[in-house]
Amino acid sequence: MASSATSPRPTSTSAVDRYFHISERRSTVPREIRGGLATFFTMAYIVVLNPLIIGTVPDGTGEFLAGGDLGAIAAVTALVAGVMSIVMGLVANYPLALATGLGLNAFVAYGIANLDGVTWADAMGLVVLEGLTILVLVLTGFREAVFHAIPAQLKIAISVGIGLFISIIGLVDAGIVRKPAGGPVPLELGIGGFLAGWPTLVFVIGLLTILSLVALRVRGAILYGIVGATVLAIVLEAALDIGSQTDETGEVVNPTGWGLGVPALPDSIVQTPDFGLLGEFNLLGSVGAIGAVTFFLLVFTLMLADFFDTMGTMVAIGAGAGLLDEDGNPPNVRRILVVDSLAAAAGGAASVSSNTAYIESATGVGEGARTGLASVVTGVLFLVATFLSPLVAVVPYEAATPALIVVGFLMMQQVSGIDWDDLEIAFPAFLTIVLMPFTYSITAGIGAGFVSYVVLKVVRGKAGVIHPLLWLVAALFVIYFAIDPVRGWLGG
Repeated sequence: MASSATSPRPTSTSAVDRYFHISERRSTVPREIRGGLATFFTMAYIVVLNPLIIGTVPDGTGEFLAGGDLGAIAAVTALVAGVMSIVMGLVANYPLALATGLGLNAFVAYGIANLDGVTWADAMGLVVLEGLTILVLVLTGFREAVFHAIPAQLKIAISVGIGLFISIIGLVDAGIVRKPAGGPVPLELGIGGFLAGWPTLVFVIGLLTILSLVALRVRGAILYGIVGATVLAIVLEAALDIGSQTDETGEVVNPTGWGLGVPALPDSIVQTPDFGLLGEFNLLGSVGAIGAVTFFLLVFTLMLADFFDTMGTMVAIGAGAGLLDEDGNPPNVRRILVVDSLAAAAGGAASVSSNTAYIESATGVGEGARTGLASVVTGVLFLVATFLSPLVAVVPYEAATPALIVVGFLMMQQVSGIDWDDLEIAFPAFLTIVLMPFTYSITAGIGAGFVSYVVLKVVRGKAGVIHPLLWLVAALFVIYFAIDPVRGWLGG
């Protein structure tokens, strides 16, 4: 940021450059394209993973989404991610891609759709309503006002926490960190405390390759690392027939196998997409099955989780790209939030669960992406993926996740911006940072940070300095954390 203030800005040379302010943000078209490619490759797993989460759970009437057709779910997952990522790039000019939210989709599958009498269409109707509600909050300025009310150092803590969060996602998905079969510890290194299996070697080589290229300041380091690791994985699978970790039922039968998808070139590259899920939702259909109180609380829970996940993500992306102002705010905040809200509703309307901003966009930023052109590139690749879904499955976890570790490290470097000698901000920042990876929830970390910040200010007699909106948000998070007992108390 300092350099932009002391040196003349480059002159725009094309309509694309001027529209996306590429030169103004110290970037180039090739760099944006590389960033969009890198983001896509680290996000593409959602096209495979989302169907496995929402397509394998029966609803409250015993029916499966799309009749259990995982290919149809994958196609629509890619379609919505593509369209909304392109919209984000064109409207908000921000290097932030969107897709079905992990965690949110699991909540929809296991916390809503499987309730007695609830259908998948009913569950997706709740998602649409949640997205529209957040959109209203954005258009009225409430969501943006809440964002501006957050202390700058808590925003830093959110970015750092997300860095640790995506790091543990990468380590778990790659099988480097696992849940042990038994014993007193919740996690362990590899299998029985040891690294084993060829897929682990692919991860290690991929990580060391990316680190080496980054150290040598090679442009495209992350993307080259992902592609190289994928090629290695394909060769190893062809030579050794390693196979998947799980069988068709999801049971682990080969602990040293590939985590998700066997990296082999498919027999068929092109597959005609099935978009039959579009519009399969019932906005208020679940009220009769679960009652008005439970209906409201489920919408509230979805909304609160989605509300703050995107805020944390867009700050983290902005920090990594050097796009934040002196108050820690990214450009075009309202536009970013409007697109994100529409994406939530679009995901429900397409029956693939709420779409939200993806922290994996930080991978593209790590490649130099600074504008919405990178998001457009990612979106176009997702649209292509609707026809090439067999190819998307070629990239295994072990080849893509090293990028998350490197990006997590880069985000962790911001921790020096927190005043660790000031308890009133240091402890809330600490809770924010550690709870994200430890609870596997960005929202949990943000909520704990907000609540503890308010409590410490009150205890020290500084309640007057707390922004009024922080009081409200902290109270809402208290309800969020206690949602189950509150629902039971209200008889929902």
